[in-house]
Amino acid sequence: MISATTKVVNPMGMHMRPAQLFVKTITPYNCEVTIVANGKALNAKSIMNLMAACIKQGTEMEIRCEGPDEVDCLHAAVELVESGLGE
Repeated sequence: MISATTKVVNPMGMHMRPAQLFVKTITPYNCEVTIVANGKALNAKSIMNLMAACIKQGTEMEIRCEGPDEVDCLHAAVELVESGLGE
């Protein structure tokens, strides 16, 4: 398992569109992805979990990946969050 901590920078946080983009980006990777934010661990491949977590701008979150593609998945996930989740 590898992990990295990053901060949500887009103004609206993890609402529907960014959550959908995040899930679409990480789903092809062969690994489990967990986000720890606001004291909760979430299945990051579930759009409903991401939206229900109320992850707002400025929220620090840890992204954990475990599996054969963990390095590539973590890199893609962190890059996406730090680029503003498509917004």
